[in-house]
Amino acid sequence: MTPDRLPAPPHAARVGLRSLARRDPLLGAIERRAGPLPWRRRARGFPGLLQAICGQQISNQAAAAIWRRLAVIPGAITPEGLLGLADDVLRTAGLSRPKITHARALAEAFASGRLSEAALTAMADEDAIAAIAAVRGLGRWSAEIYLLFALERPDIFPAGDLALAAALADLRGLAIRPGEAALRAIAEDWRPWRSLAARLLWHHWRCVTGRPSMDDLPPT
Repeated sequence: MTPDRLPAPPHAARVGLRSLARRDPLLGAIERRAGPLPWRRRARGFPGLLQAICGQQISNQAAAAIWRRLAVIPGAITPEGLLGLADDVLRTAGLSRPKITHARALAEAFASGRLSEAALTAMADEDAIAAIAAVRGLGRWSAEIYLLFALERPDIFPAGDLALAAALADLRGLAIRPGEAALRAIAEDWRPWRSLAARLLWHHWRCVTGRPSMDDLPPT
């Protein structure tokens, strides 16, 4: 889905965006340069976390291509269905050996009931992050991405995301990109709207670099 076809931020998010703009004028100027903030969402439950695995440590273009191929394999985006597929079938979608291992670990967590969409939705932020990060191959970044885009929690900031660090360095004219600890400390000033600050920074970075997000890429 291209940015012009993505929905606009919901009313509550627009309230938060106005609050951030008053607090941090540099964030407030992003939409004037980059255009209205598109509201990206991910599926809840197993598919949303599986999509996060697809996107780990590769470009958005490569991640989107893997996800498109995986999603059309019968059963691949359900826990029981994925567990029933041979590794060779998963490799045809472009999943590497580590990603297959991590996808199976996630599927087992859902199939066994250790994770569920309902339970994660009911958990507080840090509890949900800890539950997701306990699955092999799913660290804090993957958990935070899920909470931000699938559960649409308002105050999540994936400080380990390199694009966020690059975006902030560009926006503020910093000589070097802030590290994860420094970025997380900076983001404290954006509470309770850190998720919106992250969305704005990604929006800024897409505008500066011309790189699409995984959600912008057309199907093949």
